[in-house]
Amino acid sequence: MAGQTGGEASLGPVLFAYDGSDLAKLAIEEAGRQLAPGREAIALTVWQPFDVGFVPTAALTINAAEIAEVRRAAEETAAAGASLARNAGFAAGSEAVEGAPAWKPIVELADERDAGLIVLGSHGRRGIAGALVGSVAAAVASHSRRSVLIVHRGDERA
Repeated sequence: MAGQTGGEASLGPVLFAYDGSDLAKLAIEEAGRQLAPGREAIALTVWQPFDVGFVPTAALTINAAEIAEVRRAAEETAAAGASLARNAGFAAGSEAVEGAPAWKPIVELADERDAGLIVLGSHGRRGIAGALVGSVAAAVASHSRRSVLIVHRGDERA
Protein backbone atom coordinates (compact mmCIF):
# COMPACT_ATOMS: atom_id res chain seq x y z
CA MET A 1 0.00 0.00 0.00
CA ALA A 2 1.36 3.34 -0.99
CA GLY A 3 2.26 5.76 1.76
CA GLN A 4 2.60 3.16 4.49
CA THR A 5 5.93 2.65 6.16
CA GLY A 6 7.21 -0.20 8.23
CA GLY A 7 4.04 -2.25 7.74
CA GLU A 8 2.58 -1.06 11.05
CA ALA A 9 -0.06 1.18 9.43
CA SER A 10 -1.77 -1.88 7.93
CA LEU A 11 -2.05 -3.71 11.24
CA GLY A 12 -5.44 -3.97 12.89
CA PRO A 13 -6.11 -2.64 16.37
CA VAL A 14 -4.68 -4.09 19.54
CA LEU A 15 -7.40 -5.79 21.58
CA PHE A 16 -6.80 -5.62 25.33
CA ALA A 17 -8.78 -8.19 27.30
CA TYR A 18 -9.21 -5.99 30.36
CA ASP A 19 -10.76 -7.30 33.56
CA GLY A 20 -9.62 -4.50 35.88
CA SER A 21 -7.04 -6.68 37.66
CA ASP A 22 -3.49 -5.54 38.40
CA LEU A 23 -2.31 -8.11 35.88
CA ALA A 24 -4.53 -6.63 33.15
CA LYS A 25 -3.05 -3.21 33.93
CA LEU A 26 0.43 -4.70 33.69
CA ALA A 27 -0.44 -6.21 30.29
CA ILE A 28 -1.39 -2.78 28.93
CA GLU A 29 1.82 -1.26 30.31
CA GLU A 30 3.91 -4.04 28.76
CA ALA A 31 2.22 -3.62 25.37
CA GLY A 32 2.96 0.11 25.60
CA ARG A 33 6.65 -0.74 25.99
CA GLN A 34 6.64 -3.33 23.18
CA LEU A 35 4.55 -1.61 20.49
CA ALA A 36 4.85 1.65 18.57
CA PRO A 37 2.83 4.55 20.02
CA GLY A 38 -0.35 5.79 18.37
CA ARG A 39 -1.70 2.40 17.41
CA GLU A 40 -5.48 1.92 17.55
CA ALA A 41 -6.66 -0.20 20.48
CA ILE A 42 -9.81 -1.52 22.13
CA ALA A 43 -10.10 -2.28 25.84
CA LEU A 44 -12.62 -5.11 26.15
CA THR A 45 -14.28 -6.15 29.39
CA VAL A 46 -16.26 -9.39 29.24
CA TRP A 47 -19.10 -9.67 31.72
CA GLN A 48 -21.76 -12.13 32.69
CA PRO A 49 -24.67 -11.95 35.12
CA PHE A 50 -24.33 -13.88 38.38
CA ASP A 51 -20.58 -14.47 37.79
CA VAL A 52 -19.37 -10.95 37.03
CA GLY A 53 -15.90 -11.94 35.73
CA PHE A 54 -14.07 -8.64 36.24
CA VAL A 55 -12.89 -6.24 38.95
CA PRO A 56 -15.09 -3.10 39.07
CA THR A 57 -13.23 0.22 38.84
CA ALA A 58 -14.69 1.72 42.02
CA ALA A 59 -15.44 0.28 45.41
CA LEU A 60 -18.93 -0.64 44.26
CA THR A 61 -21.26 -3.19 45.67
CA ILE A 62 -22.74 -4.93 42.65
CA ASN A 63 -25.79 -7.14 42.72
CA ALA A 64 -24.62 -9.70 40.16
CA ALA A 65 -28.24 -10.65 39.44
CA GLU A 66 -29.01 -7.10 38.27
CA ILE A 67 -27.92 -7.19 34.65
CA ALA A 68 -28.06 -3.40 34.18
CA GLU A 69 -25.73 -2.90 37.17
CA VAL A 70 -23.24 -5.48 35.91
CA ARG A 71 -23.30 -4.06 32.38
CA ARG A 72 -22.75 -0.50 33.65
CA ALA A 73 -19.86 -1.61 35.89
CA ALA A 74 -18.32 -3.54 32.98
CA GLU A 75 -18.58 -0.46 30.75
CA GLU A 76 -16.86 1.63 33.44
CA THR A 77 -14.14 -1.01 33.80
CA ALA A 78 -13.57 -1.10 30.03
CA ALA A 79 -13.42 2.72 29.95
CA ALA A 80 -10.78 2.64 32.69
CA GLY A 81 -8.80 0.14 30.60
CA ALA A 82 -9.04 2.43 27.58
CA SER A 83 -7.77 5.32 29.69
CA LEU A 84 -4.77 3.23 30.77
CA ALA A 85 -4.15 2.28 27.14
CA ARG A 86 -4.24 5.95 26.08
CA ASN A 87 -1.73 6.72 28.85
CA ALA A 88 0.46 3.93 27.42
CA GLY A 89 0.41 5.57 23.98
CA PHE A 90 -2.53 3.91 22.22
CA ALA A 91 -5.50 5.54 20.48
CA ALA A 92 -7.95 3.51 22.55
CA GLY A 93 -11.67 3.04 22.86
CA SER A 94 -13.62 0.66 25.07
CA GLU A 95 -16.22 -2.06 24.79
CA ALA A 96 -18.08 -4.25 27.28
CA VAL A 97 -19.54 -7.52 26.01
CA GLU A 98 -21.65 -10.14 27.74
CA GLY A 99 -20.46 -13.68 27.12
CA ALA A 100 -19.29 -17.00 28.46
CA PRO A 101 -16.88 -18.61 28.52
CA ALA A 102 -14.80 -15.45 28.78
CA TRP A 103 -12.36 -16.38 26.00
CA LYS A 104 -15.09 -16.65 23.37
CA PRO A 105 -16.17 -12.97 23.15
CA ILE A 106 -12.48 -11.97 23.17
CA VAL A 107 -11.75 -14.13 20.14
CA GLU A 108 -15.00 -13.12 18.42
CA LEU A 109 -14.44 -9.37 18.85
CA ALA A 110 -10.82 -9.74 17.69
CA ASP A 111 -12.11 -11.38 14.50
CA GLU A 112 -14.93 -8.86 14.07
CA ARG A 113 -12.56 -5.88 14.41
CA ASP A 114 -9.71 -7.60 12.51
CA ALA A 115 -7.37 -7.12 15.48
CA GLY A 116 -3.67 -7.36 14.78
CA LEU A 117 -2.89 -8.51 18.32
CA ILE A 118 -4.73 -9.67 21.43
CA VAL A 119 -3.10 -8.69 24.74
CA LEU A 120 -4.01 -10.16 28.10
CA GLY A 121 -2.54 -11.19 31.40
CA SER A 122 -2.26 -14.74 32.63
CA HIS A 123 -3.18 -15.29 36.24
CA GLY A 124 -1.04 -18.42 36.16
CA ARG A 125 -3.43 -20.88 37.81
CA ARG A 126 -1.66 -24.18 38.13
CA GLY A 127 -2.49 -27.64 39.36
CA ILE A 128 -6.08 -28.65 40.01
CA ALA A 129 -7.39 -25.05 40.02
CA GLY A 130 -5.87 -24.47 36.58
CA ALA A 131 -7.27 -27.73 35.24
CA LEU A 132 -10.77 -27.10 36.58
CA VAL A 133 -11.06 -23.36 36.06
CA GLY A 134 -8.87 -23.22 32.99
CA SER A 135 -6.99 -20.21 31.78
CA VAL A 136 -8.65 -17.52 29.71
CA ALA A 137 -5.23 -16.66 28.27
CA ALA A 138 -4.56 -20.26 27.23
CA ALA A 139 -8.04 -20.61 25.72
CA VAL A 140 -7.67 -17.35 23.76
CA ALA A 141 -4.27 -18.45 22.48
CA SER A 142 -5.56 -21.87 21.42
CA HIS A 143 -8.82 -20.66 19.82
CA SER A 144 -7.66 -17.49 18.08
CA ARG A 145 -6.08 -17.26 14.65
CA ARG A 146 -4.51 -13.97 15.72
CA SER A 147 -1.26 -13.24 17.50
CA VAL A 148 -1.60 -13.17 21.28
CA LEU A 149 0.67 -11.43 23.78
CA ILE A 150 0.30 -13.06 27.19
CA VAL A 151 1.83 -11.06 30.03
CA HIS A 152 2.82 -12.73 33.30
CA ARG A 153 3.63 -11.20 36.65
CA GLY A 154 7.36 -10.57 37.04
CA ASP A 155 7.55 -12.77 40.14
CA GLU A 156 5.91 -15.74 38.30
CA ARG A 157 8.69 -16.03 35.71
CA ALA A 158 11.16 -17.67 38.06
